[in-house]
Amino acid sequence: VALYKSVPTRLLSRAWGRLNQVELPTWLRKPVYSLYIWTFGVNMKEAAVEDLHHYRNLSEFFRRKLKPQARPVCCVHSVISPSDGKILNFGQIKNCEVEQVKGVTYSLESFLGPRICTEELHFSQAPPENSFQQQLVTKEGNELYHCVIYLAPGDYHCFHSPTDWRVSHRRHFPGSLMSVNPGVARWIKELFCHNERVVLTGGWEHGFFSLTAVGATNVGSIRIYFDQDLHTNSPCYSKGSYNDFSFISNNNKEGISMRKGEHLGEFNLGSTIVLIFEAPKDFKFHLKAGQKIRFGEALGSL
Repeated sequence: VALYKSVPTRLLSRAWGRLNQVELPTWLRKPVYSLYIWTFGVNMKEAAVEDLHHYRNLSEFFRRKLKPQARPVCCVHSVISPSDGKILNFGQIKNCEVEQVKGVTYSLESFLGPRICTEELHFSQAPPENSFQQQLVTKEGNELYHCVIYLAPGDYHCFHSPTDWRVSHRRHFPGSLMSVNPGVARWIKELFCHNERVVLTGGWEHGFFSLTAVGATNVGSIRIYFDQDLHTNSPCYSKGSYNDFSFISNNNKEGISMRKGEHLGEFNLGSTIVLIFEAPKDFKFHLKAGQKIRFGEALGSL
């Protein structure tokens, strides 16, 4: 593990990002993309543009859009999958620990960072001596839940809003860019806390809601469409540092309003989405660990 952590994954990811931007000759595009499609099982019939010659470089191919009806959004359930991927873990959060994969946990506070100003996110006025988990819960009788979705290189790389909610705050953690492949996640404790990530926090009808986009090797680029000030995988950063940005202002007291299924952001290759949210005790997930899921399908409901 120590040897793997010493690998300059940030530098490699920036180099890979530059390579992805290189325009390929038209004659080379089809063989290069066809190899990628064959290797990772990409379904190009869902792509808005199926012609491989259309994509000038690997980056454009990775970020390809889908046909409008390729991912119908479930209207029945309150929380949908924000992306294509594989369900690594889900359930109720207990003892301020979140499961990365089965049997491997990480600290809720290390992952989200220190509690943000109560006036900004309308958190509960819980006493400071309460646990970090208890401080996030705004309504008596509610619980905190989590869901982890791993995006493989062959998956659709955009992610969307999982429910109707308001984004009040963004916290960017520069960090490592180790692989988040489930095999690696099993043997590096707190992997998600080491890696670069963008935490969006706010609220939905039942209280606290957050979506975190976790970077990985060759995925230094995390883009949030409404956040033009976000710049990920910069060459220099201080270990353990983070920077905050508020979407609450005098002119916009509610933050950024997102509708279920609305475009939210994109990865450059594939990575992980972590949802952490508050809901009543009768919230039920409609999932199985390890199952494949597609954007728009149900995660759970009341």
